[in-house]
Amino acid sequence: MSAARRARSRVALLATTSAAVAALTLSACGSGGTSGGGGDTNFVTGNNGIATVPQGKRADAPELSGKTIDGKQLSTADYKGKILVVNVWGSWCPPCRAEAKNFQTVYQDLKDQGVEFVGINTRDTSTTPAKAFEKEFGVTYPSLYDPTGKQMLRFKKGTLNPQLIPSTLVIDREGGIAARALQPLSEDTLRSMIKPVLAEK
Repeated sequence: MSAARRARSRVALLATTSAAVAALTLSACGSGGTSGGGGDTNFVTGNNGIATVPQGKRADAPELSGKTIDGKQLSTADYKGKILVVNVWGSWCPPCRAEAKNFQTVYQDLKDQGVEFVGINTRDTSTTPAKAFEKEFGVTYPSLYDPTGKQMLRFKKGTLNPQLIPSTLVIDREGGIAARALQPLSEDTLRSMIKPVLAEK
């Protein structure tokens, strides 16, 4: 094989590899809609993949309400004055399974500091697999049962709206969306999303 042909082969291989890596980076369990970028969004995405908005420039989070997977009524309006972590998940989603214990650990650590967690369980065709997921991973905070993704659609596009499964939002004490991740989270990364909001006065 000539040197020129080998170089072309290497370039083609690199292009294919880069495309595959990009596809893996962007992939998650599912999409909740198109990206809401463009315009004056006020948010900045850090190199850790976490998008944040400074205090005073945050979009209001919508009220999320309905039945939990346990059949109880829940409204996020009841969490006013607290920091609220919202995690969109499905029992069928491997990255959701990977992060579940991290969320439970951080919830246990921070619930006495005015931090609450609410899940949005989506695309499960019944509550049975969702309940099994919570039992398997020891999840004790409530999750709204949202098989068709209606709760996600309550967030305005162009804000830090959830777009993939999993998605995680941190909502400040005033009800503004402070941070968003569109990826599974380690315990440390989840804590790093909440810590600056917890420090706000």
